[in-house]
Amino acid sequence: MSSKSINNSKIMSKKKSIAYKILICALFSVIGIVLIIPFYTVFISSFKDGNDLIRHGINLSLNFNEMSLKNFIYLFTGDHSYFTWFFNSMILTILQVALTLFVSAWVGYGFAAYNFRFKNFLFVCVLFVMMVPFEILMLPLYNQINSMNLVDSYAGIILPSIANASTIFFFRQYLSGIPKSLIDAGRIDGASEYGIFFRIILPIMKPSFAAMAILNTMNSWNNLLWPLLVLKSDTKFTLPIGLNTLLTPYGNNYDLLIVGSFFSILPIFILFLCFQKYFVDGMTAGAVKG
Repeated sequence: MSSKSINNSKIMSKKKSIAYKILICALFSVIGIVLIIPFYTVFISSFKDGNDLIRHGINLSLNFNEMSLKNFIYLFTGDHSYFTWFFNSMILTILQVALTLFVSAWVGYGFAAYNFRFKNFLFVCVLFVMMVPFEILMLPLYNQINSMNLVDSYAGIILPSIANASTIFFFRQYLSGIPKSLIDAGRIDGASEYGIFFRIILPIMKPSFAAMAILNTMNSWNNLLWPLLVLKSDTKFTLPIGLNTLLTPYGNNYDLLIVGSFFSILPIFILFLCFQKYFVDGMTAGAVKG
């Protein structure tokens, strides 16, 4: 093959590579714009009067003459229960995520590091639970919670999700890539099984903990259906339930609803920004383990 044909081949390959990169950038730009539009809409609407939103609906129009900080002032100084709902959600989310991560890490570590009877069968059960929609499980779960007298309590919300199937699966996949020699070395050095987990395994699991903490926090923070079934007292309502009560047949409080919805996004956004590096590391590491 002549040098001229080799150069032509390299040029064609380079052009294809550039075209591919442009196509990927354009695709992700479109996806990014589509994802940003809802946040932009809520942000702009939070500065608009509730009556205007009722008349014109939530839209993308940017009219500074119709925008003000009145809704934000009302959020922080008005007579409402928004921050009661906010702190209820905060407490519930912290407890639920902490317990879920701790229990699921133990179970995932057990599946990855130990051999025991019915191990494969139990892991198949975990996979099966992942495939079952939560709506199918709600009725039996509610009957169980009711029989345990846990209705209208945060324990009734937390208990069914402590051993989260998807979190167990992720931790198991992540830990499957850890060399067994590392655990054996800990045993040779005289560490107990608990010592191995807390001193050797947990430090290695930091990226996976960050990834699962963000995902579980999102699920718990935005959870509406299950808390709506369990909680009965107004003082225990979480933020999604509280915002839902602002929409009634007798009138809608859009002034608080929109600005409250925008403000509720911030904790998850800040959490993701703080742990973004660990989130990406954890997701990519857990995705390639078999």
